[in-house]
Amino acid sequence: MAEVGEIIEGCRLPVLRRNQDNEDEWPLAEILSVKDISGRKLFYVHYIDFNKRLDEWVTHERLDLKKIQFPKKEAKTPTKNGLPGSRPGSPEREVRKTLDLFLQPASAQASGKTLPIPVQITLRFNLPKEREAIPGGEPDQPLSSSSCLQPNHRSTKRKVEVVSPATPVPSETAPASVFPQNGSARRAVAAQPGRKRKSNCLGTDEDSQDSSDGIPSAPRMTGSLVSDRSHDDIVTRMKNIECIELGRHRLKPWYFSPYPQELTTLPVLYLCEFCLKYGRSLKCLQRHLTKCDLRHPPGNEIYRKGTISFFEIDGRKNKSYSQNLCLLAKCFLDHKTLYYDTDPFLFYVMTEYDCKGFHIVGYFSKEKESTEDYNVACILTLPPYQRRGYGKLLIEFSYELSKVEGKTGTPEKPLSDLGLLSYRSYWSQTILEILMGLKSESGERPQITINEISEITSIKKEDVISTLQYLNLINYYKGQYILTLSEDIVDGHERAMLKRLLRIDSKCLHFTPKDWSKRGKW
Repeated sequence: MAEVGEIIEGCRLPVLRRNQDNEDEWPLAEILSVKDISGRKLFYVHYIDFNKRLDEWVTHERLDLKKIQFPKKEAKTPTKNGLPGSRPGSPEREVRKTLDLFLQPASAQASGKTLPIPVQITLRFNLPKEREAIPGGEPDQPLSSSSCLQPNHRSTKRKVEVVSPATPVPSETAPASVFPQNGSARRAVAAQPGRKRKSNCLGTDEDSQDSSDGIPSAPRMTGSLVSDRSHDDIVTRMKNIECIELGRHRLKPWYFSPYPQELTTLPVLYLCEFCLKYGRSLKCLQRHLTKCDLRHPPGNEIYRKGTISFFEIDGRKNKSYSQNLCLLAKCFLDHKTLYYDTDPFLFYVMTEYDCKGFHIVGYFSKEKESTEDYNVACILTLPPYQRRGYGKLLIEFSYELSKVEGKTGTPEKPLSDLGLLSYRSYWSQTILEILMGLKSESGERPQITINEISEITSIKKEDVISTLQYLNLINYYKGQYILTLSEDIVDGHERAMLKRLLRIDSKCLHFTPKDWSKRGKW
């Protein structure tokens, strides 16, 4: 068994931790740093295959020294510039370049219940003859209603053949029909011509974390704020701020943020909750508050309903606030980098009002000009306000702005794990709300196209298709694609909407989009 003094950076060994069920477990972890405080050694560990926000300092009592793996001396990996890596003694680490995020089975698959014949919404795609890959069956083998209710039967095929990159994007004007349970004919909703959009190279990049039509399963890595993970080193892999006091909340950061080096040794970093300037001590903060006149974020208030407000902040006009906001946000965002040049960005800060002022809840940023139809660059709900519906409210507000601008939008990739969950949930609820709201008149079945769903919601077509695939709704029946809404999906959606109390009211939005292509507007 190894001695405590033999443990060096790069070693791997089991480390004791408590899981969500408050049970002890011994996951494999890597030693990232070692420090000595008053003669007692502390070890900074990263749990392998766990999120970095769980990294922590531990004592030697929590280490299983019997199963220690020492780093390989020959595992020196040069960087792109030919220079040795920051930690050549570490075991080799592979960077994942593909995320098969859509491979999780839908909740309806696991239920195993026999359901009544579901409502079917058909999507007629313009496909060349009968040669395209189809989800769930061959072109000349229509799905029966029973096969629609047995998604497990083709779950393995779905993972590989949902829609291949060679399959064309569905026609924007091809109608979709609704088949009711009783089989009676219903009114067809005429397809309306869509607004002109900027074209995108959809065959090579992924515009959604879920795999979708014509899109491979690798995340796009070309966004304006996407972090270049090839420059990760021992400094940026470790949390450097112990605690942040922001108003009445104390926050424990999850990730590294490039605050000044002299502040990283403080037990608490104090921030003004209105201008976000940082101070070394409580006295510094109190002295600052006597001079700070702000009681809300700088910029224009463009939305207010009840106690919720949104402020639009120009990264060029309010550079100091924008940079401080980015520093704070980086403590909780791992997949984004931080630019001190905030000029090309707009920041939309959501606040909650009380008698003391407007307190920051979360924010999202977006490029003034996006060539790839991004309507969000970074998005964050601060930890004290998470799991309260504010994340979906931020997402809904970003799409409300896109509606006013007359565009469809998509978030910049890659999304964080929590961001991905929020977007998946928002897309699912919004699209199901549209599909379930279709009405029948004059004995004809209503029709809707992918493009019309995109027009109504401002969700990009690729995100609409990927969401339908993630929900496992697409089936092939009698020569056409249909969407199968089972009772489980309908009931789950209705329960989720009952819990979603916070919604954006478009009547309370006072926003005029600007033409940022004119440099004088910057």
